[in-house]
Parts: sequence; C-alpha cells; structure tokens
Amino acid sequence: MGAILDVINHKRKLDVRKLLLTLAISGLPIIANAHGCIKSAAVGGVVGHVAGHHAVAGAAVGCVIGHHRAKVKEREAAQSAVQSQDGTAKTTGDSPSH
Repeated sequence: MGAILDVINHKRKLDVRKLLLTLAISGLPIIANAHGCIKSAAVGGVVGHVAGHHAVAGAAVGCVIGHHRAKVKEREAAQSAVQSQDGTAKTTGDSPSH
C-alpha cells in the first residue's frame, strides 16, 4: 500500500513541476519586453539560490528591481534631453542674427 502512495505522490510532484514550468515559459514574452529584467533576474536568481535555495523568488525580485531601475534611468534621460533642448533653444533664441 505504501508503494502505491509513493507512486501517486511522485506523479503529483511531476504534475506540479510541469505546471510551474509551463507558467514560467508562458511568461517569457512579457518578461523579455521588460527593460532591465533579464540581467537583474539572473543576478537575483543566483543570490536567491545562495541565500537558501530561493532562486525563483530571487529572480522575480531581481526582475522587479531591474525593471524599476531601468524606468528611473529612462525617465532621467528624458528629463535631461528636455533640459538640454530648453537650454539650446534659449541660447539660440537670445543670439542676435546678422
């Protein structure tokens, strides 16, 4: 009787693993479009694994942090571009034309 329960439990574990793998693969196109996610997810996965075999949680947190940092960097670049255009417009507008 115990051997039958072991087989059933093993099959359930495999089904859960297949489900988790399918969910992870289905989310790849979304993750691939997130700027900064891939590199940070890899780093987070390694850190999570070393910190106690929590690689998936580390990868997820790394992805979120990397995406946030990329958005902040993108926002700062846009602000500096606007400021540089404003500065250029003021200097060219104030110069006398001959």
